[in-house]
Amino acid sequence: MGFEDEAVHELWTTVWGHRSAMQREMVRGAHGEAFAIRQLAHIGTMTPSQLADAMHATSGRVSTLLASMEKKGLVTREVDPDDRRVVRVSLTEAGRERGRRDMREMRDAVCWIFSQMGERRTREFLDLTGEFMTYMSICRPGKPRPTPDEVRAAFDERAKCRETDSGQGSRE
Repeated sequence: MGFEDEAVHELWTTVWGHRSAMQREMVRGAHGEAFAIRQLAHIGTMTPSQLADAMHATSGRVSTLLASMEKKGLVTREVDPDDRRVVRVSLTEAGRERGRRDMREMRDAVCWIFSQMGERRTREFLDLTGEFMTYMSICRPGKPRPTPDEVRAAFDERAKCRETDSGQGSRE
């Protein structure tokens, strides 16, 4: 291999070696309140164990997190009326508003970055990122590399998804 080894080194150095403030904030959000709020907003009511599975966290960690969030008025925990052994966790209106605010702030930050890059370079970046992620979706470490037919099928699926997305009008 030639340029590939250098490219991997540069990618790893760029992505993992020099974490930006925004990356640190996103990673922090993957382990705490922000993640729990996103999960509950996306899925709806969940049990603490479902949330622990989604977070790859222990039940004790999630219990502590939920207690803190409940004190802040972000979630409620209620016993399931059909099975009193089950607790259901839901967002409060304050929790939903916090989630909307967090998403708006993240979106605004990314929009600013794209404005600095300019439209042409942003579109190139998105196209290349989509291509990279398509390859990543079919390539597994330690497994045989995808066949040309598998690559073609993955890109056909990507094209179908892009057509579906573009048919839905503007995205927010």
